[in-house]
Amino acid sequence: MLLKRIIPCLDVDKGRVVKGVRYVDHVDAGDPVEVAKLYDEQEADEITFLDISASHEGRSILLDVVTRTAETIFMPLTVGGGVRSLQDVRDLLNAGADKVSIMTAAVENPDLVGEAAVKIGSANLVVAIDARRRTGPGEAPGAQARSARSEAGPSEAPGSWEVCTHGGRRPSGLDAVAWARRMALAGAGEILLTSMDRDGTKSGYDLELLRAVADAVPVPVIASGGGGSAEDLAAALSDDPQGGHCQAALAASIFHFQEISVPEVKRRLAALGIPVRAPSVDAGRALR
Repeated sequence: MLLKRIIPCLDVDKGRVVKGVRYVDHVDAGDPVEVAKLYDEQEADEITFLDISASHEGRSILLDVVTRTAETIFMPLTVGGGVRSLQDVRDLLNAGADKVSIMTAAVENPDLVGEAAVKIGSANLVVAIDARRRTGPGEAPGAQARSARSEAGPSEAPGSWEVCTHGGRRPSGLDAVAWARRMALAGAGEILLTSMDRDGTKSGYDLELLRAVADAVPVPVIASGGGGSAEDLAAALSDDPQGGHCQAALAASIFHFQEISVPEVKRRLAALGIPVRAPSVDAGRALR
C-alpha cells in the first residue's frame, strides 16, 4: 500500500518563515534553517520551502538559505518561488533541493515545464497551483494567460477554480483543473494544489477542489490550504468518495505554532486508517 506523506511548508519572506491568512497578514514564524531542522527531528516525510515574494518582487530565490537548509536536514526538500528558467531549476538542485516547484513561470511560459521534464526529469519537478474558487466572471487575463487558457479550457461554472500567479496576487483566467491536467501531461511529477480561499484559515481543505484535480491527473497531488487538525489532513488524504484523494498533505500554521506535532498527526492518521510512515520513538523524544 502506498504511504501518504505529511509535508510541513515553510513560506519564506525576506529570509524568515512567515504565515498568514489567505496570503496576507503574515506573522514571523522563525528562522527557516532552525524550523526545517525541527521538522527533520520530528520525521516529517518531506519539507517544502516557498519563497513567497520572489516572483512578485521579480528577484531570484534565496539560494544561500536553500543551501543552509539542505545541509541541515536529511528529508527530501522541495523549493519554489522565483523560478523562471531551466537554469533556475538547475541552480536550486545544485544548491541541495531534491525537487523544484514552478508556478508563475509555468503560466507565463508553459513550455518551461516540458523542457524541464525532458532535461531534468519529472521526478524532480513539481507544478504549484494557487487556485481561487470562482464566484463570477474573473478579471481579464493578459495575452500570455489567454494563450495558455485557450488550450487549458476556461470555465466560469459554479464549482470551478481559477489559477492565480505571483504569490496569489494575479488572476490568470485559467481553469485550475484543466491547467493541472495540462501540466501533468507536460511532465510535472507532482501537483502542489493550494486553495487560496482556505489558506491559513485552519478551516479544512477544499475537498471538492482537491478531488476534482486528483481525479483528473495521473500524478500525485499534494493538498495545501486550510489544514487545521489531523482530521482535516485525513480528509484530504482519504480515498473515500467524499475525500480529497490526495497522496500528500501540506500544512504550516498547525505545525509552526506548535498546535500539534508531526508525530502526533501521524499517530492520529494511522488510527483513522490513513497509511503513513510511523514515527519512531526518537521522533517523540525530539519534542521533549
